[in-house]
Amino acid sequence: MTTIVLVPNERGLQALAETPGVRAVQYAPGERFPAEAADAEVLVPGFLSAGAVEALGETMPRLRLIQLLSAGAEVWLPRTPPGVWLSTARGAHGGSTAEWALAAILAIYRELPTFEIRRQQRNWDQHGTDTLQGKRVLVLGAGDLGREMRRRLDASDAHTTFVARTPRDGVHGLADLPELLPQHDVVVVMVPLTAETTGLVDREFLAAMPDQAILVNAARGLVVDTDALVAELTAGRLRAALDVTDPEPLPADHPLWTVDGLLLTPHVGGSTQGGQDRAWAIAAHQIGLFAAGEEPTNLVAGEY
Repeated sequence: MTTIVLVPNERGLQALAETPGVRAVQYAPGERFPAEAADAEVLVPGFLSAGAVEALGETMPRLRLIQLLSAGAEVWLPRTPPGVWLSTARGAHGGSTAEWALAAILAIYRELPTFEIRRQQRNWDQHGTDTLQGKRVLVLGAGDLGREMRRRLDASDAHTTFVARTPRDGVHGLADLPELLPQHDVVVVMVPLTAETTGLVDREFLAAMPDQAILVNAARGLVVDTDALVAELTAGRLRAALDVTDPEPLPADHPLWTVDGLLLTPHVGGSTQGGQDRAWAIAAHQIGLFAAGEEPTNLVAGEY
């Protein structure tokens, strides 16, 4: 029996061409679904609006799996129709995001933004800088992103501590944060956005970090209390690197544009060459498992 999968582009057709038991049908995001939608069991979303999501029950009565090309699922979790599985592309973007986080930390410690400003000023400002070697880094999140982060930190001779929602061997629980935060030079946030993690990095969290510590947010903007972070940056007590913000994108008059001690990028941590190819490879594997009657390994349900 053939499983019909709706895909949003030509790349999807190519990615699923060799997947046994699967027939991929292309649709145009934002337009009427093709006739095959009536029999399709899997949807790979493109740029569907919330309204289109809510109408899936009528358009795709046999829908059983929504396969995302992103690792984050917070937008889809509350909108996935009852009885439908939701699977992510976890594993596709962890390496790229960890690479961004490492680059940001190194840029701050080695003062690369400052040296670039001096170059533009034609100022040969030769001086020593700090180093990541020997630093204590707390990674908040022990999933794919966290593991990829640790690999890179190990190569930089830094010391990594994991914290996650569920404590286990080698991983602290959230309850340990008050004790751990003062002991670490860098905190890297790599958690999914859930009710539990929204606002997790609040005023109290930031106050527990030592002077001149660095907060790196590679998760979602809503995990961090923006006003509390701006206050710490304005006071010059903490430093930060943000790839995500709340709000996002930033309005032109937001203080994050001008505050000192901040390295800011516009949500590009996972946006690298080959990223979509990696996402489609994982999507094809997940869909292949489903077509073979097995449970996809990247399923998320309610909370994760």
